[in-house]
Amino acid sequence: MGLPLETARPPRAVLFDWDNTLVDSWPVIHQAMNTTLVAMGHDPWRLEETRARIGLSLRDGFPQLFGARWEEARDIYYAAFRAVHLDLLRELDGARALLAALAARGVFLGVVSNKTGAFLREEVSALGLDALFGAVIGAGDAARDKPAADPALMALDIGGVAPGPDLWFVGDASVDLACAAQVGCLGVLLRPEPPAPGEFADHPPALYRAGCRDLLALLERVGA
Repeated sequence: MGLPLETARPPRAVLFDWDNTLVDSWPVIHQAMNTTLVAMGHDPWRLEETRARIGLSLRDGFPQLFGARWEEARDIYYAAFRAVHLDLLRELDGARALLAALAARGVFLGVVSNKTGAFLREEVSALGLDALFGAVIGAGDAARDKPAADPALMALDIGGVAPGPDLWFVGDASVDLACAAQVGCLGVLLRPEPPAPGEFADHPPALYRAGCRDLLALLERVGA
């Protein structure tokens, strides 16, 4: 969908979302979120609700959900998350091969995530992916989090990369596509489910692929 394949330009840099783009984080997020909800007197969510309602960073999303007690909820969430996140962390199929192939071609790679920066870098390190990324930017590292452009621009500045149409931003959620639009780069939706009609009306993806192996095949076809 979106940009015709024959007009796609090989990227000189690719920024990736982390959670559920390169790693399967839903079991961790869901468990920690329900621990927090119950402790704060809310009903727990079904997994489908967690997937639908989580997208903003904690500092943007928790005040909306918990009001004046959001910092109390933050501390509960951090403790619950810290206890399990490395044990339950799993790469998505083909993620490592995709990253390695791009790095071998000299493409600058960065992570721009709404996961708290310290947790994010722990996970990247635990999976042994540090050497592949020129920048790893999480929530709280920039003045604003996704969908604002700030964290993406920070990653690009670290890499000495100027925004442009041959920069790709790959993610699974609307905040990723909105961030791509703010930066002025090509937004790529990467998830098993194709976009529903009107789902991304404000910032439609230029490209859609169902998974990392599909995206690697596309990149090889456009000469990346």
